Amino acid sequence: MNDYLAFGRYLRAQRELRGLAVDEIARRSKIPPTLIDALEEGQAERFPERVFLLNYVRSYATIVGLDPDDALNRLEQVPEAPRAASFDPAALEVVRRQRAISMLWVCLAVAALGVAAVAADTLYETAVRASYR
Repeated sequence: MNDYLAFGRYLRAQRELRGLAVDEIARRSKIPPTLIDALEEGQAERFPERVFLLNYVRSYATIVGLDPDDALNRLEQVPEAPRAASFDPAALEVVRRQRAISMLWVCLAVAALGVAAVAADTLYETAVRASYR
């Protein structure tokens, strides 16, 4: 039995011990029932990113009444669980600033287009009025 399956069975057992249905967890957590089933069946590969898996486990545990940190620690003990990639905060800040600058340029371009459109419309209206005189 793979360790994901054991983790999923643990989550299911905790939910069932508390008399909660999958639909109740889905409604309260906004996690689709199919993903709750995947979580309980140990199908972690169905989650696109590690962050989704972690957030779903945290939400699920909270609703079931488990300590979310304990549930995440259990997940981290699964040998094939996705691990956090090492990251450099300075590199993340550079990327964030580049995105902010790009967004600023996009906003300025949209504003310039808006001004140009208003100016063109004003010139057109002036020309139309002048032609009727």
